[in-house]
Amino acid sequence: MPKLLIERRGNVTLFTLNRVEVHNNVDDELAMELADAIIAFGADEASNVLVITGAGDKTFCAGANLKGMRELFEHRHTHTAGPMGFARLDPGKPVIAAINGNCYAGGVELAVWCDFRIVDERAKFGLLNKRWGLSLADGGTQRLPRVVGIGNALYMIETGMEIDAQHALRMGLAQEVVPAGTALERSLQLAQHIADYSQGGIRADRQAALATIGLSLEQGLDLEAELCHSPALSEEAMAGMRRFADGSRPAPPRPGAANRQS
Repeated sequence: MPKLLIERRGNVTLFTLNRVEVHNNVDDELAMELADAIIAFGADEASNVLVITGAGDKTFCAGANLKGMRELFEHRHTHTAGPMGFARLDPGKPVIAAINGNCYAGGVELAVWCDFRIVDERAKFGLLNKRWGLSLADGGTQRLPRVVGIGNALYMIETGMEIDAQHALRMGLAQEVVPAGTALERSLQLAQHIADYSQGGIRADRQAALATIGLSLEQGLDLEAELCHSPALSEEAMAGMRRFADGSRPAPPRPGAANRQS
């Protein structure tokens, strides 16, 4: 049985971490499969959005395989992708985390590697590796502060606190909290919305947003102009403007009911 299940759903690709018996933790074999699959997705012109989830209904990913740490730091993708197979890679396209259950340690690092996170209301998050004195090695010290802010990141990193889905939503770690068992369905719904948009502008905006982190506003605006002005004048964009002029007003996706203020 493959440790990573890969499914094409039209122009959306779904990855499922398939080690349910060990809470979908990542060993060296899964890390290499994950790196290979991310690289292949990035090169696949027919697939526009990636969704990542975990097998079963209890755990998204419990992090790295603590019984095989040496192997994680010595496999063929360690230095090009990171020990767990993703930290140094960017497919250049949207990636959504469908957090179907608990998300711990390196699982949090995988979650924040994704562009945003749709979270099952039962899920819990925590850098529980602190209990064994283990540092973060797959981008957590860099991406977590960018997602939730330095105070929230250090709170999680230093305490090893376990938080619930609503706490994750308040701090920005979750973008939507959805009813039990529906995180994948909702993620695929959003993925299809994104995948059906014109892709040039989305990819340019995504690249500019990620690449300008840490730059001054002036530097960021310069890079945005370099990356985003040409797609705005592309034939793809012009076709979209013609649809607008002709009266096209497709309904946008909206947050699920669990995320609306009463």
